[in-house]
Amino acid sequence: MSVQVETLEKNMAKLTIELSEDVLEQALQEAYLRQRNKISLPGFRKGKAPRHMLEKVYGPEIFFEDAANQLIRENYGAAADESGLDIVSHPTVDIVQIEKGRPFIFTAEVAVRPEVALGEYKGIAVTKADVSVTDEEMDAAIERERQNNARIITVEDRAIAEGDTAVIDYEGFVDGTPFEGGKAEGHALEIGSHSFIDTFEEQLIGKRSGEEAEIHVTFPEEYHAAELAGKPAVFQVKIHEIRTKELPELDDDFAQDVSEFDTMEAYRENIRKNLTESKEAEARRAQEDEAVQKIVEGASMEIPDKMIDMQVDIMVDEFAQRIEQQGLGFEQYLQFSGMSIDKMKEQLRPDALKRIQGSLVLEQIVKEEQIEASQEEADAEIQKMADAYGMEADKIRELMGDAEKASMMKDLAVQKAVRFVMDHSVEAEV
Repeated sequence: MSVQVETLEKNMAKLTIELSEDVLEQALQEAYLRQRNKISLPGFRKGKAPRHMLEKVYGPEIFFEDAANQLIRENYGAAADESGLDIVSHPTVDIVQIEKGRPFIFTAEVAVRPEVALGEYKGIAVTKADVSVTDEEMDAAIERERQNNARIITVEDRAIAEGDTAVIDYEGFVDGTPFEGGKAEGHALEIGSHSFIDTFEEQLIGKRSGEEAEIHVTFPEEYHAAELAGKPAVFQVKIHEIRTKELPELDDDFAQDVSEFDTMEAYRENIRKNLTESKEAEARRAQEDEAVQKIVEGASMEIPDKMIDMQVDIMVDEFAQRIEQQGLGFEQYLQFSGMSIDKMKEQLRPDALKRIQGSLVLEQIVKEEQIEASQEEADAEIQKMADAYGMEADKIRELMGDAEKASMMKDLAVQKAVRFVMDHSVEAEV
């Protein structure tokens, strides 16, 4: 394999990777072996036709795509390593040459990590935060705990009201025709959650268990399913059950049920302590974000678009995982929120750029201040991981490869860079 590197504008580069004709021939033979059972040829049982006969009948390029995909998949990583570039994007691949008896050549256009010129990063002024806890904040925290400990009861003597949960079957129709994803049975819908489109939830208010309802809504103009965007729809709904919350009294019994404290007074004081610690942690994060953003504003760097694209994809995946952890499928979320992948990516792009810029300036501070994570810090981080997964620390070490260990050490050094910045910052009154 030979790899040539061409430097492009805006921190982009193009790798030209060439593989010998023998390597291509081997990949074509393997593609034939994978596909022969799927290809019919008169006069031969399926899977028994020789490769040269299939190529004669269907053309020599019949196995090119399969072979090319295999060669790119198997060789791009090694070529990227050989290039010596610090690649920060997925590659855009083009096939330059694929022909029997000749080398296989493809290109991969990639973004490379930009150079960062730092401005001032010591003596950054950060806003002093008020971390006092008000009685209203304490009451709100206690009310949230009260709501979390509410007893769910079935309502039979009244209609659906705001805040109730309605257990429903529904099926949606556009122009009288059912549409994909528009049907469910036994769905528990919290009225006022705004998880369904338009005024779906509001139209259920006043309906009773056992009733059937016809709900009229309109899909958003930018709905992710183009065939539904902007169209009116009718949902046939059957209401099976109405559920509501029965809240406990705020007394000593409540304090004993939800905490280790015997009285509401002691419980309230503990709430104040926890809220204070939470506000202090939030204030630290806000100051860190403020300091890093000011350092970004004083630095210069040119971020390639493909680097932002990759960060956006990472953030979409993170969001999808959070949604699925809450028991809602990502596609279902998109459907009922009226969001599309493209719209979500567009909205995430500014935050993706901000995240990249923050990481780059902190990594540059690590270099300039020669910040390193110690073995003790690495051991403490591994122990945290072990505690989180319920495993032994030595087992975590065994499972971590060199790349994972290097990434952990890099992350720890970046965290130390944040502390370095904050240790050298100055608090200023609002």
